[in-house]
Amino acid sequence: MAKALLGYVGGSDPRLLAEMRRLQQRVQDLESELNRIQNENDSLTAAAQHRGDSSLLDEDFDIDVPRAEPALT
Repeated sequence: MAKALLGYVGGSDPRLLAEMRRLQQRVQDLESELNRIQNENDSLTAAAQHRGDSSLLDEDFDIDVPRAEPALT
C-alpha cells in the first residue's frame, strides 16, 4: 500500500533517496542557522537592556517569530 501511495513499485530510487537526504541536510542547516541567529538576537537584546538603550527595545520593532519546530523525517 505504501509503495502504491508513493507512486512506484519496486526498490527505492537512488535519486529519490539522495534528494531526500539533501533536503533533510538543508533543513538541519536552516534550523542551525535559525538557532544561531536567535541566540545572537537574544545576546544583542540583553546587551541593549544592560546599556539601557531603550531605542533598540521599542515595542514597535518587536516581531513575534514562532520557535522552530522539528522537521518531519
